[in-house]
Amino acid sequence: MGYQGFTKDFVFGSATAAFQIEGAATTDGKGLSIWDKFSNKKGNIRNNDSADTACDHYNRIEEDVALMKALGLSAYRFSLSWPRIMPDGEGHINEEGIAFYDKLIDELLKNDITPWVTLFHWDLPLALQDKYKGFQNRKVVDLFEAYTKIAVDRFGDRVKNWITINEPFEFSCFGHLLGTHAPGRHSVRAYFQVMHNVLLAHGKALRIIKAQLPDAKAGIVISMTPVHPAADSPKDTKAAKMANQLMNDITLMPLYEGRYPEELWRRSILFRPRIKEGDMDLITTPADFIGLNYYSREKASYSWYMPILKASISGTEPPDGQFIDKEGKQRTSMGWEIYPEGLYECLHHIKRAGNNPDIYITETGGAFDDELSLGGTVNDELRISLLEKYLEQASSAIEEGVNLKGIFIWSLMDNFEWAEGRSKRFGLIHVDYKTQKRTIKDSGYWYKNLIGEIRGK
Repeated sequence: MGYQGFTKDFVFGSATAAFQIEGAATTDGKGLSIWDKFSNKKGNIRNNDSADTACDHYNRIEEDVALMKALGLSAYRFSLSWPRIMPDGEGHINEEGIAFYDKLIDELLKNDITPWVTLFHWDLPLALQDKYKGFQNRKVVDLFEAYTKIAVDRFGDRVKNWITINEPFEFSCFGHLLGTHAPGRHSVRAYFQVMHNVLLAHGKALRIIKAQLPDAKAGIVISMTPVHPAADSPKDTKAAKMANQLMNDITLMPLYEGRYPEELWRRSILFRPRIKEGDMDLITTPADFIGLNYYSREKASYSWYMPILKASISGTEPPDGQFIDKEGKQRTSMGWEIYPEGLYECLHHIKRAGNNPDIYITETGGAFDDELSLGGTVNDELRISLLEKYLEQASSAIEEGVNLKGIFIWSLMDNFEWAEGRSKRFGLIHVDYKTQKRTIKDSGYWYKNLIGEIRGK
């Protein structure tokens, strides 16, 4: 297959999120986030790991940007910590937090790396959760709009690429329905309400960015996990359809069609949020691009006991290492099947749904049990193999007319992987958490060589 679809102007980057790498949890006036509270409660995080220090990126900007330059990255996607900028989520602005991001942005530009800023990557100010129940309250939508104004005002002179929200589904579902992520709630009603309000927040932020920075590009990042029937049967086919509506269409359809999936909405009548006049117009505010986060697929089977879906997703418990499953398929250390074809499927799905919009793959990659050798290297052949196959599928989609403009590998460096703590390593760069020593992995050098090859065309 190869990479014929990639051109010299294709954006090759990598991505991180503030909570996962910055550390400095209470340094220089930063307020607490819902993840600070959640991750410091015993039993919530694997091995009771904490992100209080994480990768200590707060104190290592120059070193980390130098590593990005060494990898040949043309862009870097990172998120702002709302509570670092506004400790209470409203009111007071923390100038030291502003200064940190000023320094990071300036360092990136000095090294010819384009900053891509995500406004919200899950670390909601704890004060807003305690005071308003977070995004379950429409008040927080307005507060997000005010925060966006501040971020755009302070950084918009240098930042021209903006992402409003990262993965509305994961934030809403894992944090408010399953309870495995912050704030740790278990409520079907909260799941639907938060989903709707987060999409409203996206619409409001998008309008602010476009009003204040007419020449900037702005969009949202959604996750897509194609759900296929576990067996070739009418019941499993129906289950897969419903699971796709819950996990994928619940974000994609409102953004492009101004409505929620019909069957899912009908079945959730007891839980769905009130939609006010103008809500869907706000959510469908035209964006300049859409970001896609893709890792794997799932399979669904019919089950009688789930009140909304009547479907169960074939989750695989994260093992202690990467493994071959009973079907002979390679999985990552997260338990996720390596399924390159799913990326191609998602790209074409978005092409159809959004009338062929500009797309950026804002996250893709895999976690493996990477070990630093005695010689000081990290041989991560499985990650290289995964990335080769995924990028081949992306290239094929481009050749078939998909407007894919760039890709950001997750992640720049090993980091705090949410509920999995420090146990799962996604990085192109290895991090020794005891010493904070960084080591470029073989996959990082592979990516550097690929970027150089495409640029040299």
